[in-house]
Amino acid sequence: MNRPKAIVITNGLLDHSDAKTAHGLIRGTERFEIAGIIDFKQAGRDAGEVLDGKHRGIPVYADLDAALAALTDLRYCIIGVATVGGILPPDFLNIIESAIRNRISIVNGLHDYLNERPNLVALAAEFGVELIDIRRPKKRAALHFWSGDIFSVTAPIIAVLGMDCAMGKRTTCRLIRQACEEEGIRAQMIYTGQTGWLQGGQYGFIFDSTLNDFISGELEHAILQCWKETKPDIILLEGQSALRNPSGPAGSEFLVSGNAKYTVLVHAPKRTHFEHTPAWGAIPSVQSEIELIRHYGSTVIAVALNTEDCSTEEAYEFQRTLEAELKLPVLLPLQEGVQKMLPVLNTIL
Repeated sequence: MNRPKAIVITNGLLDHSDAKTAHGLIRGTERFEIAGIIDFKQAGRDAGEVLDGKHRGIPVYADLDAALAALTDLRYCIIGVATVGGILPPDFLNIIESAIRNRISIVNGLHDYLNERPNLVALAAEFGVELIDIRRPKKRAALHFWSGDIFSVTAPIIAVLGMDCAMGKRTTCRLIRQACEEEGIRAQMIYTGQTGWLQGGQYGFIFDSTLNDFISGELEHAILQCWKETKPDIILLEGQSALRNPSGPAGSEFLVSGNAKYTVLVHAPKRTHFEHTPAWGAIPSVQSEIELIRHYGSTVIAVALNTEDCSTEEAYEFQRTLEAELKLPVLLPLQEGVQKMLPVLNTIL
């Protein structure tokens, strides 16, 4: 597939969790060819090595001029961060304006819409490029209300939920889909965030830019459309936030409105408070989250570990301990992949 070439802006945040959009694109996308990253702190390195120690052939440039000197045929410049509140970092503006002047369209996944900045709109019109705000809400006429037709879907629906935000739900979901494909299991993933769309997702919606009354309906509609058009063996749902994160509780919609009777739960064993903020409260135990999910009518079939702040030895020790305690497959997605749960999926099928 001939994908358009794109560069991603992180501008000093590449090694920070705020750059999770860039992290997803570095790990893979079917929508774009990622030609480079703009990040002055990591310039000269390979983006994959910065992310997780794996060389991916994606160079990091100090600024746009350096990228333009090395690359050709750039069509898109993607804002690669997801900041608190979705605010555009002010230091990104000069890079964005320079990209527009070089006839490169801008793809923005923040709540801070570029099309509401008259100077950028005028500049884009002058140089004949697009400002693409992918998190801009749909028009009311395009939204769907929940109908109950979800109960006609006979394929198993699996939600990938997390104990907190920025846990690796999307990455885990994507890895499970890829592992299924390698096993000959036809799996589809429903994206629910801007990065899922950027990575090439065909079915889904952007959860946090959808009017609350229509979240359940948009989720159901995406699942139904996927089911009718592709008839997959398994449907995977990318979760958002967490059931008990007070800053953005989410998860019940996937279990109830999305009729996900199975769940993969993502857990960071060294994270003690929601979004690392003690005032927001302590993250509950994995055992209690599994029990809460059971009360929603869904069964946790595997736990995936986010091993932030863990040494390799600690990661494997957490895996062994939790497998013994939970009697479930415990996955290390970045270290081992997710193939360990394939026997469980075959049992469900």
